[in-house]
Amino acid sequence: MSAASNIQITSTDHRWPQPRAMLRLVKPVTWFPPMWAYLCGVVSSGASPSDHWFLVALGVILAGPVVCGMSQAANDWCDRHVDAINEPDRPIPSGQIPGRWGLYIALVMTVVGAILGYQLGPWGFGATLLAIAAAWAYSAEPIRAKKSGWWGPGLCGLAYETLPWITGAAVLAAGAPSSEVIVIAVLYGLGAHGIMTLNDFKAIEGDRAMGLRSLPVTLGPDRAARVACWIMAVPQVLVIALLTYWDKPFHALGVIAMLAVQLGAMRVLLRNPEGKTPWYQGMGILFYISGMMIAAVALRTIGG
Repeated sequence: MSAASNIQITSTDHRWPQPRAMLRLVKPVTWFPPMWAYLCGVVSSGASPSDHWFLVALGVILAGPVVCGMSQAANDWCDRHVDAINEPDRPIPSGQIPGRWGLYIALVMTVVGAILGYQLGPWGFGATLLAIAAAWAYSAEPIRAKKSGWWGPGLCGLAYETLPWITGAAVLAAGAPSSEVIVIAVLYGLGAHGIMTLNDFKAIEGDRAMGLRSLPVTLGPDRAARVACWIMAVPQVLVIALLTYWDKPFHALGVIAMLAVQLGAMRVLLRNPEGKTPWYQGMGILFYISGMMIAAVALRTIGG
């Protein structure tokens, strides 16, 4: 008998999902990273945002509320038995989103995302389809990449940071971004693996019970936190080196400053990983994404 079969999802008399529960399902707090990454792509493209305001606004909405929101709904549906352990007050296990409504919401948002992505042209449409595929591959069987503490956060980081960054640059440039833009976007996406690993700390009990091999489960909280810190820091060191090589020393210094603050915050995190992870997510990550924008500004005058 599987662990999932022993977990009860609360049933209620609701036939329709509650509006507030629908908003909680798509987790607005998670929308910012891909929206910010898309804007980094816009800035790094070198094009004037004021000349393409529709593409900028549509891309931001698509990256955040629509595609990211869809991914959260899909994840909550696929994780409903895990959430019954970790967060029983979540909309689906608590019954605020009854029946199969969580799945229906995710599917409708998938279609809406594809339709909106088509309005961004071939690059935007292709990137939207990739993002949708990544969202379902992360959460749903038979792939369910989140079962792995290595592949899951890696896929999520690339989908949250690298893909929207490259998309923003490609949409505004109406073509392939420069190799420099792609390299920096990939580095920040790889670094986001560490951010996603920290996000798994809140679900250790449920992940262990359901057989999900997140790094906090397989390595333990202390080792997983150290690995996450290294994964976040090393790509930023490479960004600094590349900006210096590309004759952008002041921008490199800006990223150094952002990394220095993060290193200080990491020292606090490593003293008590489970207790300090929420604090680090609210403080340290701010300087990670600030470094992203500094690098994006530098890229405006680099490459083609």
